[in-house]
Amino acid sequence: MTAVNSAPNFGGVDAINLTGTVAVVTGSGRGLGLAYGKALGKAGASVVVNDVDPAAVDEAVGAIRAAGGQAVGVAAAVGSSETAELLVDTAVRSFGRLDVMVTNAGILRDRVLWKMTDDDFDDVVRVHLRGTFTCARAAAIRMREQGEGGRLVLVGSPAGQRGNFGQTNYAAAKAGIAAMARTWALELARADIMVNAVVPVAATAMTRTIAAFAPAIEESERTGDPLPDWLRRDEGLGTADDAAGLIVFLASPVARGITGQAIGVGGDRLTLWAHPREKVVAFASGGWSAEAIAEQWAGGVGADPETYGIPAG
Repeated sequence: MTAVNSAPNFGGVDAINLTGTVAVVTGSGRGLGLAYGKALGKAGASVVVNDVDPAAVDEAVGAIRAAGGQAVGVAAAVGSSETAELLVDTAVRSFGRLDVMVTNAGILRDRVLWKMTDDDFDDVVRVHLRGTFTCARAAAIRMREQGEGGRLVLVGSPAGQRGNFGQTNYAAAKAGIAAMARTWALELARADIMVNAVVPVAATAMTRTIAAFAPAIEESERTGDPLPDWLRRDEGLGTADDAAGLIVFLASPVARGITGQAIGVGGDRLTLWAHPREKVVAFASGGWSAEAIAEQWAGGVGADPETYGIPAG
């Protein structure tokens, strides 16, 4: 991994202004989604807040308005085409257009493979993967009709990039989201619609369940002190607000032309994830028998196998 710009110079970039931009953020009643919605509103965007909890929607709308932004809310579960169309219609009816769709809504149903039920799997895939698909499709249809481009920002996870113990459903859905970002970047390029996956890491209800992180997160919340450097820099884990700047950036004109990427953010870290690619290639005239693969593997293609799972510490 190459480290760059550890002390970046921001002198050449004006403050990002999203006045006139209309964004939908799914799952924005709390956590990362709320941070995204507030940051977009603070930058001048009009925001459609979405969450399954009506009280959380109302509070989030109030928080954005209190900070000087414009916001309306939709309390509905993400996954169905009906909810996706309702979110887009609300944006158009309330603010006249749609420019940005941030697909953040998600749930967890963690179980190891042999204990995971059909419902555990289907519920997570419906919200994360199908919800991303239906919301992105509805947004793309509207953006293409407007003819002025747009942004799809799809929220992924390190679990989807590397796998994670107990998260068959979640990792599969997040891996699919990264694949959809690359596919839609191709399909929507002519319409000037940029599509990217973001891979955030933040202290939320989800990450508080990680035993190695929980004590530091709890201590930070108790005292109000920042998270320690080993978390912010080495693990790339900070607050939800730390991850919001990337969403504002990708929603802005400054990010035009950036598409098909998986971009990580958390704490003090900003990263670009590599796409899957062939790492080692070997050739055998006439093809590969099982015996030929066995003879070649350890000293050839398989000499440096890939790691898997999210590194801990």
